[in-house]
Amino acid sequence: MVALTRAALAVFLLLGAARAASAAPAATLKVAVDKGKVDMKAHRLEVKMSRPAGKVKITVYDESNAVLADEEQDFTGRAGGTPLIVTWNPSSDAPVGKIELRAYDAQNNWVGVEIAPWFVNIPHDDVNFKTDSAEIDGTEVPKVEAAFGKIEEALAKDNASGRMHAGITLYIAGHTDTVGSPTHNFKLSQDRARSIAAWFRKRGVKIPISYEGCGETSLAVKTADNIDEVKNRRADYVLSDGPPTLSSTFKPSWKRIP
Repeated sequence: MVALTRAALAVFLLLGAARAASAAPAATLKVAVDKGKVDMKAHRLEVKMSRPAGKVKITVYDESNAVLADEEQDFTGRAGGTPLIVTWNPSSDAPVGKIELRAYDAQNNWVGVEIAPWFVNIPHDDVNFKTDSAEIDGTEVPKVEAAFGKIEEALAKDNASGRMHAGITLYIAGHTDTVGSPTHNFKLSQDRARSIAAWFRKRGVKIPISYEGCGETSLAVKTADNIDEVKNRRADYVLSDGPPTLSSTFKPSWKRIP
């Protein structure tokens, strides 16, 4: 199984309810982060307060919980409901693990919001394709049908949690063993990933679906060239709000199924 980590500067977030009570009894203060305007690449996001603004404190952490940025921005004088563009300057390009915000109104009351990555790795039985084929045989359909049920279950649980996620996508990544040339294996794994992705779309998965082939670049079992290893002929099914990193050396170019 590939260790799935965050792709650097990918767009992802989890908006929870306010994590902190206001410091003073101004319960009317509400804070909203526009989940469609969180830009990890540009290091910026958009916040709105229900009351006249004061300041926003932002702390950005990497995946090991080390601080990448700890900054404060003054928005004094901005009316309630005004979009406030909050930016940060990270100390490195390490993947973001979470962002913590404290939004203060003009009376210094504050509400905290946490933004964090989210993904679910869908366990499944891998489809066995015929040699050099990307067609899913009828005998293999129960495997993808079972995976479809787990995808729908994961999405239903997330919806029931009441949390808001931006850009949830089903990512399908195909892999091969080392038998054959790297060029051939890359195309074969890509074709198979596309076939699985198309099956899920036709079956009724309504969220965006992206696919990519990794060929033999991310082996589950390290082998020499031209070694037939069944554990390397596999696929990853991942529900995520940002592209997963599959390998430290391979940079996937995700394609979207219509």
